[in-house]
Amino acid sequence: MLFLFAALVCVLPLPAAAAEKPKVRAVTAFVRIERAHYREQVQEALVMLRKAKAAYEEAGYEVQSLRVATQPFLEYTRGLSTQEALAFFREYDALAQKEDFAPAIGPVWLNGDDPREVEFLREILLHTNLNASLTVAGEDGVRWKAVRAAAELIQHWSENSPGGIANFNFAATAMVPPHTPFFPGAYHTGEGKKFAVALQSANVVAESLASSTDPQKARDALAAALGAHAKAIEEVAQRVAKDTGWEYVGIDLSPAPLKDISIGGAIEGFTGAKFGSSGTMTGATLITGVLRELPVKHAGYSGLMVPVLEDSVLAERWSEGTLTLDALLAYSAVCGTGIDTVPLPGDITVEQLERIIGDMASLAFRLRKPLSARLMPVKGKKAGDRTEFNDPFLVNAVLQPLP
Repeated sequence: MLFLFAALVCVLPLPAAAAEKPKVRAVTAFVRIERAHYREQVQEALVMLRKAKAAYEEAGYEVQSLRVATQPFLEYTRGLSTQEALAFFREYDALAQKEDFAPAIGPVWLNGDDPREVEFLREILLHTNLNASLTVAGEDGVRWKAVRAAAELIQHWSENSPGGIANFNFAATAMVPPHTPFFPGAYHTGEGKKFAVALQSANVVAESLASSTDPQKARDALAAALGAHAKAIEEVAQRVAKDTGWEYVGIDLSPAPLKDISIGGAIEGFTGAKFGSSGTMTGATLITGVLRELPVKHAGYSGLMVPVLEDSVLAERWSEGTLTLDALLAYSAVCGTGIDTVPLPGDITVEQLERIIGDMASLAFRLRKPLSARLMPVKGKKAGDRTEFNDPFLVNAVLQPLP
């Protein structure tokens, strides 16, 4: 799918102009895994997921991925050694690749701080393509042991996985509820047999915000356009639930971007200034208000998503230094998912990572809102160097010095 970008007087890229439906980024099934029966349980989930995919495509909505998220993985690997657990998850990873679904195995330290659990996670993500998270803040406050553990994991994977890519599959999460369909923070705590939907709707935001420079008119346009799609997508989900017996638990309305389908470009088209400049907060607040008021069942973050390395405009602004860590946190205070796919120099210390994660966790707890940190240090690269990720979902960017 091609999107053409023109240049403004100030050489800013315009958002995608084509009037197109948003994509469904993911339909995520929540499955309560039992180790002895996991293959049958996954197959049951896949029956539902494939019916959902077919139903969405019949309605004109492309589905990018089918996903399966479990309860916290230690609940179904209890009693196994690290090597036994690793063998199980390698089998699970192979099943996911064969059946073409994305797997998440939930968080560690949802309600504890056993260091052996972190050892499990370190080895699992080092040797598989699974997604997982570590809970660094909950209703009891910021969990500083978990903040430190997350920082140590991120540094370890940056040094020991190919190109540090394991960090793409990991998030330090704070106040993230069950049934979040976006990865890596997806998990559940109940009986399973539920599903949620995630959107890729940056194009709808772009078209709506480009309709007027007047905030109220742009807001009305976005509410009408995104509201119509959200309603249609929910109606499909409700039919799937009725037909399959799986419970529909909501839509994560976060307008996810993907490379040139840019949320950064959408906001720049509205403000006429670079993302990170004055006016960006206004754009973020406008989008926030619309998302929160749409009359559908909400799930997950349902906030502005600003993943630096998944958005071509955001990656460019990061490379220029217009967008910073502090700015990402500031926008998250209004509405957001946190600090996501942020590239960092390879010589970053555990203490520096700890401070970044701690700031995110503190903000999430203070505002009682879901946030996460997905940080990607690049071994052997320093400030001024460009990343060299070879991944279809990532844009490369110039590393910035740490404050």
